[in-house]
Amino acid sequence: MKDKVQNEGVNAEFALKETADMFVSMFESMDNEYMKERAADIRDVTKRVISHLLGVEIPNPSMISEEVVIIAEDLTPSDTAQLNRQFVKGFTTDIGGRTSHSAIMARSMEIPAVVGTKEARSRISNGTMVIVDGLDGEVIIDPSEETIAEYRSKQEQYAQQKIEWAKLVNESTVTKDGVHVELAANIGTPEDVKGVLENGGEGVGLYRTEFLYMGRDQLPTEEEQFTAYKTVLQKMEGKPVVVRTLDIGGDKELPYLHLPKEMNPFLGFRAIRLCLEEQDIFRTQLRALLRASTFGNLKIMFPMIATLQEFRSAKSILLEEKEKLVSEGTEVAGDIEIGIMVEIPSTAVLADVFAKEVDFFSIGTNDLIQYTMAADRMNERVSYLYQPYNPAILRLVSNVIDAAHKEGKWAGMCGEMAGDPIAIPILLGLGLDEFSMSATSILPARSQIKELSKEDIQRFKEEILSMGTTEEVVELVKEKFNV
Repeated sequence: MKDKVQNEGVNAEFALKETADMFVSMFESMDNEYMKERAADIRDVTKRVISHLLGVEIPNPSMISEEVVIIAEDLTPSDTAQLNRQFVKGFTTDIGGRTSHSAIMARSMEIPAVVGTKEARSRISNGTMVIVDGLDGEVIIDPSEETIAEYRSKQEQYAQQKIEWAKLVNESTVTKDGVHVELAANIGTPEDVKGVLENGGEGVGLYRTEFLYMGRDQLPTEEEQFTAYKTVLQKMEGKPVVVRTLDIGGDKELPYLHLPKEMNPFLGFRAIRLCLEEQDIFRTQLRALLRASTFGNLKIMFPMIATLQEFRSAKSILLEEKEKLVSEGTEVAGDIEIGIMVEIPSTAVLADVFAKEVDFFSIGTNDLIQYTMAADRMNERVSYLYQPYNPAILRLVSNVIDAAHKEGKWAGMCGEMAGDPIAIPILLGLGLDEFSMSATSILPARSQIKELSKEDIQRFKEEILSMGTTEEVVELVKEKFNV
């Protein structure tokens, strides 16, 4: 940008705009949906810098002082962060998806939002009455009085429902016939623990440690990692914390590692494959985890395990680092459970063999589904094949759970499926021990499970597993279990 100003004689504003447009185009051309949507972040920062250069004041969402629904092409992260929930009753954008920052922040702020409508801005004019249904993903334009009344009632019912759910915060998760299952939460940072505890989480079922490595220009040190892991373990006060070792690759990249580009990164050099080759990175993380283990109830799991030898190699490195620390006089917990993510069909099929050596399984359905159905979950054109209730998926899940129980081990699930109201009865009937989900899904799941009888559901287990289509499974669950 500096060269443009000096050599081409353009002003700073023009140079900034041209440079930013180049990066926007670069990000928008990426195949990865998450990275593609980061183009909005670049536009946001560019707009704000240019406004300062020009001395022009840009609209400030924080100044909204009356009840509105925002209709926009897109909302930047900084725009969304400034929204006042007292006045902004919802928003809809023409572009974006579930992984866009505006959608992620809307969920955490509990503001109803529908993103990726494509045409809301062109169809809705200022002053038009609209209803934004964030639960069902619908935008109703100019609703009738009857529809407004219907949604007012829905709004009141949902508010009342949240009050009822809140009463379950300190209760354990027990079925109608007295069977206890564990409801845990998925987290990415130590700050996320607050939401886990506020929503009555019985543990952390997945700590995605890769977020410690992202958004920076070098690897985190052992000390930085130790502090993060220690903080989470201490805050959870003895409740189980399952930490997944570094899962980089696929849709999560670390530019500073300078890894070669791959034709299909989801099937490439990622997760445990990377860690077993880049052992300095892996050993540093394991040392930090082992040092933190005395501050709580730590469980360690390895991602993307495809073969028994991979697990044995990873476990061997872990035990080597444990032995080194003990010989150095560092205290390490003696009873750390070591498990694996089950996300590859070959591992699910061989679960009976793995179960003899691992301490637990955690089923990662997001990847297990895409690998089983041969459908990239980032590709909208094959999104119809992302079928968590497909009998093929359910048979693999059942096989993993049965194999674990046969060896006296436990099986959990940390994919999106674990918090799905339709999947919950099925998983309960299959015998899943631990359901790990977003923190805000815990109380609704607990409420649902309290109304279910595991014994009743198990009567339908074989019927569900013998079905041929997703639609048949969904129809049975809705009919029998009031979902």
